[in-house]
Formats: sequence, structure tokens, C-alpha cells
Amino acid sequence: MFRLELDNSVMRHAFPIARPGQVIGLLGGTFDPAHAGHALITREALKRFGLEKVWWLVSPSNPLKSNDPALLSYRMRHSLKVMSHPRVEVTDLETRLGTRYTAQTLSALNALYPRVRFVWLMGADNLAQFHKWQNWRWIMNNIPVGVLARPGERISARFSPAARVYRHARIKAYESQILGHMRSPAWCFVNVPMSSHSSSAIRASGFWNYLT
Repeated sequence: MFRLELDNSVMRHAFPIARPGQVIGLLGGTFDPAHAGHALITREALKRFGLEKVWWLVSPSNPLKSNDPALLSYRMRHSLKVMSHPRVEVTDLETRLGTRYTAQTLSALNALYPRVRFVWLMGADNLAQFHKWQNWRWIMNNIPVGVLARPGERISARFSPAARVYRHARIKAYESQILGHMRSPAWCFVNVPMSSHSSSAIRASGFWNYLT
């Protein structure tokens, strides 16, 4: 899928540390900007999926969107303010890896951390359009996926093309704690509390432009 070669010194200084056997959630996005809703689903993911850590993957851009986000340095700095938790690490791994698509990033991380158990995290709104992602089937076939659904997002996600194709691989919400230990394909759909925060609404208000 994606071949990456890094020497040990780069690995030590540029990438997060993870121990073999750890279960780590990956939450990707442009975080343009990060907000309390992102922090909420991160804390819920730690609890519901039995994760030891969550890494935020703050992306340089979104291939599905035509407009460029704010500068990565601004988004990283703001994300660090929003998400302050001892088990959460805010990273710019995609920039460091030189990857553009999620499947590339996950393939590279599997190569770098072959004994770490990663879980891809996403909101139900992303599951609804997951079939539009590059190599989305590869993601489902190689990484357990945890879907966090807020009220109002659940029906469209449950009947999405990806959910239908992989309905056989869905585990029950009460089994969510074992998701990271399951062989792919495996995914779990859990409900989380409502959050009124929205990156697009914050951008539309002009507040984010003021901060950057």
C-alpha cells in the first residue's frame, strides 16, 4: 500500500512512542478548528473502546474538500489548547509521513508500529460518506473501526453503503471494549452525547478567522 523508510533517530524524535500490544485510537481530520465536540468524542472513545491512548492526526488538508484549511501550525496550536488529556497526543503525523489519504497513513503506521493495535475512529457523519474515501475497503479490511454517533447522525450512517457492505463485521455496542483486539474487518457503532459544536459553524461565525 505505502512504503516508508525512516532511520531510528528520526523515529525516536519525530513520532509518538507506543509499546507493543497497546491499543491506540486514531482520530483524523483537519480540525479546522478543533472544538469541544472533538474533545468529547475523544474522551468517549477512550472509555467506550477500551483504548490506552488516542492520537489526533491533524491533516494538512482534506482531499474531499476544495477549500484549504487554516495553516497547520495554527490548527496544531489550537488543538493542543482544546484537547489537554494525559492519554491523548495531538500530532502532525500525516505531514511527517508525507501521506495524503487515510489508507496511506494507516498503512505507514502499521509498518512503523507493527505490534501496536490501532483503531480508526470516526464520527457517524464520516461513515455515511466513507465509500467515497480512497481505498476505503482496505481500511475496513485492515484496521478495526470505531464509529461514534451523535443524535441526528445515526440513521444515515447505519444505512450507508459502507455499513451495508460490512454489516457482517459489525460487533454489538456492548462488545465495544474488545474492538481493538479483534481481527479486521471489525467495526462498532456506539452512541455518544449530543454536542452542538461544529467546525463549519465556527468558521462561518468569523471567530476562527479572527484567531488565525
